[in-house]
Amino acid sequence: MPSRPSEETRRTPSSSRETKLSRREPFAHQIATTLRDRIIRGDLPAGGRIVERSLCETLAVSRTPLREALKLLELEGLIELSQNRGARIMSFTAEEASDLFEVIAGLESLAAEIAALRMKTADLEELDEMHSRMMEHYHSREKDPYFELNSAIHDRIVRLSRNPVLVATHANLMLRARRGRYMAIVDPQRWEESVSEHEALMAALHARDADAARRVWKRHLLRTGETVCAVLAAGVLDPAQLDAVMERTAAV
Repeated sequence: MPSRPSEETRRTPSSSRETKLSRREPFAHQIATTLRDRIIRGDLPAGGRIVERSLCETLAVSRTPLREALKLLELEGLIELSQNRGARIMSFTAEEASDLFEVIAGLESLAAEIAALRMKTADLEELDEMHSRMMEHYHSREKDPYFELNSAIHDRIVRLSRNPVLVATHANLMLRARRGRYMAIVDPQRWEESVSEHEALMAALHARDADAARRVWKRHLLRTGETVCAVLAAGVLDPAQLDAVMERTAAV
């Protein structure tokens, strides 16, 4: 059974984010969430090794729950565990991103089409509120909270399809693809384009236009995939270099 910590707050030296350790959730799950977040944002780059001793010191945890967390992330396909080489962040190639987003575009566009017809007024009001908050973060150029709300909107639309097979399939794919989606908002031009696509989807949902919702959302996801592939094809591992790469990509 995973260890449970006393409730406390730690701040990692490499990040301004706080890691809150709570009694209400297994310690390993909390560590996995922290590491997953850092992998998605590129703080732990693809191909990089995870040094257990250093990470234990950074997170102020022991090795037992850390290793339990690493096993969880291995199941998600985010890391690779080797008896001889330890833990390594799995690579995320342009080819894999293309394959993933091709499927995700099909799934999410189908979900948007179904949701346009099945969602209730209260569901649409909830999406309106989430979209409004996301736009506030966009106008303030607050990338991290924008990304979290953006992801929540995508996931909410999938759930509003009320199709459990679609929801489960999408959730499994997003374990690998979510870090790619974060790369796509680095490019200011693509970010602006993405927001316009979100606006178009909301208009389609309000009109209960299932066909328009499907078309807008498929184009949105395919364009995101293209942007992610451009970043990965450039071989950028350091998040600080992404802006320069995307400026060159946008100029092509």
